[in-house]
Amino acid sequence: MSVGPRRRLALTCSIAGAALVALDGTVLTVVQPTLQRELGATVAQVQWTGTGYLIAVAALLVVAGRLGDLYGHGRLFAVGVLGFGAASAGIGLAPSIGWVVALRVAQGVFGALLQPATLGMLRAAYPPDRLGMPIALRTGAIGLAAAAGPLLGGALTAWLGWRPVFLLNVGPTLLVGAAAFALRLPVPARRERTPLDLPGAALLALSLAAPVYALTAWREAAGWPALALLLGAAAAAAFARRLRTAAHPLFAPRLLGEGPVAGSLGVLVAASAALFGTLFVGNFFLQEVQGLDPLTAGLRALPLPLLMVVGAPVSALAARRYGPRRTVAVGLVLLALGAALLARLDGAASAPATGGCFLLMGAGFGAVMVTATAVVVRHAEASAAGVAGGLQQTALNVGPTLGTAVAALLLMASPPPGPALVLALLPAAAVPLALRALPGSSGRPAASDVH
Repeated sequence: MSVGPRRRLALTCSIAGAALVALDGTVLTVVQPTLQRELGATVAQVQWTGTGYLIAVAALLVVAGRLGDLYGHGRLFAVGVLGFGAASAGIGLAPSIGWVVALRVAQGVFGALLQPATLGMLRAAYPPDRLGMPIALRTGAIGLAAAAGPLLGGALTAWLGWRPVFLLNVGPTLLVGAAAFALRLPVPARRERTPLDLPGAALLALSLAAPVYALTAWREAAGWPALALLLGAAAAAAFARRLRTAAHPLFAPRLLGEGPVAGSLGVLVAASAALFGTLFVGNFFLQEVQGLDPLTAGLRALPLPLLMVVGAPVSALAARRYGPRRTVAVGLVLLALGAALLARLDGAASAPATGGCFLLMGAGFGAVMVTATAVVVRHAEASAAGVAGGLQQTALNVGPTLGTAVAALLLMASPPPGPALVLALLPAAAVPLALRALPGSSGRPAASDVH
């Protein structure tokens, strides 16, 4: 296969895989009430359909990225997307809530295999200076899936029930999996592969899974979340030591020590925490304060994902012209401004007023996500592209979990949408980090990266 068709096929697989995962996540929130009622489940059991998935994904993303670096991102993506579809089919046929939770955990494992590969395939197929637009198209597809998910899931659930929502994934995953097997990307020769650091992988998985569990279960499981945080901190310390001392660590310590990569990951955590925390608050505001039904509330928030779709390619062009540093800083300011303006609304706020806030947040987050992701993937060596993709995906899983937990805590003390003002501080505080750590242009490193 020549270079042009290979790049187009890699881009198609990357976009389709990322969109499938995004669509599945947004659809789940719509079907949970119906699923709970039909399977006779408790609220806690239904919550584990999301929590179990999150823990599995968070634990394995970086490890999966490393496996892609060793054995080929196309191969790992194919296994991940086919397994994701099989688990989704199993959920659609599950006889009980226990089976649904177990299969959602399995789906999280396969989701972890395919997500870093969506970026690793692009890094393997495209030269570093041409990654911006492919990543922007991938981001736009995620925004489109996030916008379509609640509407599609709500319509299918109302007409056919919750099971067809999951069975819908089977056909697309088979097609995308077959396309991925046809993709011939470079694979490291056996003699070039270093052993996978299994103890390091286990420590990293524990250090990521434990805090995700703590943040998602802190309201229901008294005592256990605090213990999980301590366990995660101990595992993180042990993993950091192993990175320095192991003969073949899971990834090179310099990957996190580089200013552009570490700075971009920090920005992604702050921006995604602010966005999803504010969406959590905004949903309560629209439904509890303004009294809207879920579908109308979803339509009010529709400008956010739509601006991500429209703004993604614009952000790629802006980063190329003005540099990642300024593009990300502007995106963070727009995100903070949207959240701060939302906090000032009252129960009589009009649809244009709320829509304008979501519009600003969508434009800001889209700029941050496209640009910071491109920096992470571009500044990582090609041999560590999977690990870099895993770290980026980890940031985008930990951030929303943190933001939602903070938002829930704030809502106990203040009615919506007031807590959005506190969440607006997160992207505002990340602006100095972006200005200091990110490159000033596509070809020049930031001042802090010059040694």
